[in-house]
Amino acid sequence: MSVFVDTSFLVALLDEDDARSSTAALLWEQASAAGRTILTTNYAVLECCAVLQRRLGVAAVRRLTRDLLAPVTLEWVTRADHERALAALEVAGRRDLSLVDCVSFEVMRRLDLVDCLAFDTHFDEQGFARPDLG
Repeated sequence: MSVFVDTSFLVALLDEDDARSSTAALLWEQASAAGRTILTTNYAVLECCAVLQRRLGVAAVRRLTRDLLAPVTLEWVTRADHERALAALEVAGRRDLSLVDCVSFEVMRRLDLVDCLAFDTHFDEQGFARPDLG
């Protein structure tokens, strides 16, 4: 069974100053130990690289791309995913909802994914299952 991983989670894994870092590490280990396929999109990787470079520098981007993402399946966003996500973003009309989030939701629906590793509550709003974070 596959699980989607969001930018919020990946950043927490790499930023030791992030209050959710230890929780992310534990959940990452659990998903790996359970043999789950961990999947993300090229848009989430792009967003993650931008956040990490700004917060922690290029070394953190290198750790992400060379180490952390090695076992992760990368799903490339299709034109249809992008167009549906853009339409959803415009309809939602919310400042706190990003295009990357909307793309993630569209890809998860296309791939029939329910579970995600994310600290972003927008996944809950869209009906996806996040681990119980206490």
